This record gives sequence, C-alpha cells and structure tokens, in this order.
Amino acid sequence: MTNYITHPASFKDPSGFVFQAGGTIYRQVNQSYAATYDKLMSSGLYQQLVNKKQLIPHREITENLTQSPDWYKTLQPEAIPFISYPYEWSFEQLRDAALLTLSVLRTALSHGMILKDATPFNIQFMRGRPVFIDTLSFDVYDHSRPWVAYRQFCQCFLFPLYLEHYLKKDVQKILSAYIEGIPVDVTARLLPWKSNLSFGVWLHVYLQNTVQRGKKGGSNTNTVQFQKKKLLDLISHLESILQRFPEERTYKTTWNNYYEDSILSQDYLQQKEKIFRELCEGLTIQQALDLGANDGYFSKILAAGNTAVIATDVDGQCINRLYCEVKKKNIPNILPLILDISNPSPAIGFHNKERTAFFERTHADLVLALALVHHLVIGKNIPLPMLAAWFRDIAPRLIIEFVPKEDEKVQQMLSSREDVFDHYTQADFENAFSPYFDIQASKPIPGTHRVLYLMTRKNAL
Repeated sequence: MTNYITHPASFKDPSGFVFQAGGTIYRQVNQSYAATYDKLMSSGLYQQLVNKKQLIPHREITENLTQSPDWYKTLQPEAIPFISYPYEWSFEQLRDAALLTLSVLRTALSHGMILKDATPFNIQFMRGRPVFIDTLSFDVYDHSRPWVAYRQFCQCFLFPLYLEHYLKKDVQKILSAYIEGIPVDVTARLLPWKSNLSFGVWLHVYLQNTVQRGKKGGSNTNTVQFQKKKLLDLISHLESILQRFPEERTYKTTWNNYYEDSILSQDYLQQKEKIFRELCEGLTIQQALDLGANDGYFSKILAAGNTAVIATDVDGQCINRLYCEVKKKNIPNILPLILDISNPSPAIGFHNKERTAFFERTHADLVLALALVHHLVIGKNIPLPMLAAWFRDIAPRLIIEFVPKEDEKVQQMLSSREDVFDHYTQADFENAFSPYFDIQASKPIPGTHRVLYLMTRKNAL
C-alpha cells in the first residue's frame, strides 16, 4: 500500500476523497460514484468544461494507491499553486466564483447532470481567474427534484454579496465565522431597510427566511416538481442579480485611494521603485508574498519578471481593484487576497484542520513589507523584536521599508494617540532584525527619511 494522507477537508462526500501521496495531490473516486463519474466523462461535460477552462483537468491513474476496497478510479488533477479561501477573496472574486458556479451548473444541465453542492470551497483562483476544482460535485439530473444546492448557493455567495453591497463594508470575516455560509435569518437581520426595495432580496432572503421559519417544527419534505425550464430561469435570474452589482465599490476606506490621496509625491514612488529594482537585481525569485500590497504597484513589477506573486492587503477595496486589473490586463501570476496581518486567516473547521492557516500555506522566496512596519508597530502596538521574529518565520528574503517618526505619515498616526514608542528608531529596527537576518543592503529614499532594506534570513540559503 502506498503511504498516503487523506486531505483534512475531504470527508463530507462519500463519492470519493482527496489525498496526498509522495508529495502529489490525488482524488479517489469510490465505487458508489462510478456510474455518475462515467456519465460525467462520457457525456462530454467534462471535456467541454475543461475546454472552457472552467474545470480543473485531471488524468486518470490506473493504480489503486490507497488499496481501498471502495476504489474505482484515481485522478491526478492539475496542481494548484496556492489554495485560498472565500474569506480571503474580494467582492469581485466572490462574484466571479458565483458566476462560474452558475455557468458550470447551466452546462451540466445541458448534459443531463446537475451540481449537488454550491460552495465556494469548490473553486480556486489560477492564472487570474476562478476554476472549479471538485470533479465529484456532479450528479445525474432528476427533474422531479429541486436544485438541492440552492440554499447553499445563497448562503455562500448571494448573501455575502448582498451584505457587502448594502452595508458598504467588507464581510470576509463573517465568512470565516460561518464556514457553511451565512444563514438566511442572520442575513435578513443584518440587511438594511432599503434592501426591501430589491425584488431579488425580497425573493431570496426575506421570503426564504419566512419559509424557513414556517418549516421549523414541520416537515421539510419538498414534493414539488422542479422542471428544467424553471431551474434555467432561476439560474438566469441569479446571474442577472450578480451582474447588476456595480464593479466599482463606491464607499471609501482607509487605503483604497492611498496613492491618489497620499501626501507622498510621485517622485517618492519613482525613487522607491528605482531602489526596489536595484535590490531585486540578481535575485532568483519563484514566488513572492507582498504584504500590504495596496494597489499592487510593486507586485506588478515582480510579476512582469515572471515571479508568481501573492498580493495581500487588509483593505478589501484595494484587493478588489487589483483583482479587476489583473483580470482586465490578463496578468496570470498575481493572486490578490485580503489579509489582516495582525489577525491572519487561522486554521478553522473540524479539528481546526479543515481549512489551513494562511501562513501555513505560503512558501515565498521573497517577502515584501513596504511602508508597513510603522502600521504594525505604532498602529497595532507590535514591538519591533516580535515583528522581526515573525518575519524570520515567513521570509527567507525580505525587502522591508523603515518609516521613522520624522515621517509625515507616522506623525499623523501619533497625532491622535500617546507616543509610547520610545524604542522605535532606525537603530532599534536594525538591532531587532539583526539576530535573524543579514542586512545585505540599506538605501535611503531621497527626499524622505525612509530607508529600504534587503535582508536574508541567517542560514537560509
């Protein structure tokens, strides 16, 4: 028997499971799903979705790697460079994932099949676009049954999008609390009164909430037939709701117009870019992690050199704009994600293993922390020694910017609070990082008090 490890998130569907063997990810198809899998492959559905780049391609392995008596097939799907979760996606990313789910469902119906679930965990982002990854989500269509995943689709896609649209707030943290999707009664309570004017909200939220309350204590058996035309009409209706959401988020956040509103000049940015390029010269970088990426200015510089970049920021609108640009310009090697560095995505779900913590998934050659340290030290009260020790854990190489107290941005931050940061000087900064990193270069940015550093983790190379 091959040594293998079952993926901790793959336990809910008896059709099969995902496992890892020899460093490769596989998916086992069980005997109970054999006929359905064969229909997926023989009907042309699989090939059509793969041709449209909507479904992850796989190749069949003839060997029963798990030696399981339930084994029918072993699939080796194309490797996904980085696994991200819906609570790390921006509004547009979640909307595109929802539209993909509906598109896959529509195509499945044309081949006599249907999606039996509709969770965003079935989707990942590759090459700048969402792709469906759960090959075992398909079932044979039965016209006598409604779409069983409708409520899940609403909870996981439609309700979060409605909430962000009407509340003008990022709702990603709510998604990490409700891993199965935001319940309809919670959504109904959170939505403002003006949402009553929307027919879609009335139909999918308030009416559904009323029906659900009426079912409590009664039978949940639904004997109403759901003809294909009715289901296609529902798909079209949901698509129209999703497509009517405006692409540009109009509410202002702290960072979404940072460069436009910044007191810092374009000359500062140009000088910083010049130094940044000099520091990157000669470095071999396969994957970079840009922390506090804002609009991805420096992520795009790295991506132009064929580096795969995970660009993160706490501000959902910044990430949303970057994702839209990545999509519009067809930039395949930037993955924008929402991330609060002071409170990153933890390990959650069953046994705290179902969804992995963010920094357990990242393996970057280079970490960028540009104009970030002062926000963590002064904004979040994280002492410099703790910050340096944390960077040691995540960064073999580090390009980091030190912004001293003399800087106008820091002065702005200190104007509304007591300055208790006696140990926030350039010397303190270097003393904090020196035990963990070799400082290979430090270059002042002309016209400012700021300094860019290139550091290499001690004994890392």
